Amino acid sequence: MFLGLRTVVYPVRDLDTAKRWWSTVLGIAPYFDEPYYAGFNAGGYELGLDPHGHTESGTGPVVYWGVEDVEQAAATLMQTGATTHAPLTDHGGGIRTTTLTTPDGTLLGLIENPHFSATEPT
Repeated sequence: MFLGLRTVVYPVRDLDTAKRWWSTVLGIAPYFDEPYYAGFNAGGYELGLDPHGHTESGTGPVVYWGVEDVEQAAATLMQTGATTHAPLTDHGGGIRTTTLTTPDGTLLGLIENPHFSATEPT
């Protein structure tokens, strides 16, 4: 069911400060930069900064696993005891996410992203 790791989203309280720091550390500017989210292509994987994430995920990051069909994957995982933490969100362009809580309380992100390619250049 899982296609591999795709994205890590860090909840941030100060998006501008976080963007400056990560730009310095990674040596690149975000490829996606909006007031509600900044995204970096870090070696072909998404490093996201979410200024509202602390209200959804707490203080830690959420890792998103790639799946072909986010609704189907979520339903399968819920049959094994996972529950919905954040509802399915359509981000446009075929990108859809949801966050589940596993039976032990861990957050698990799922992402359906038809544009992802692990072989993208850094």
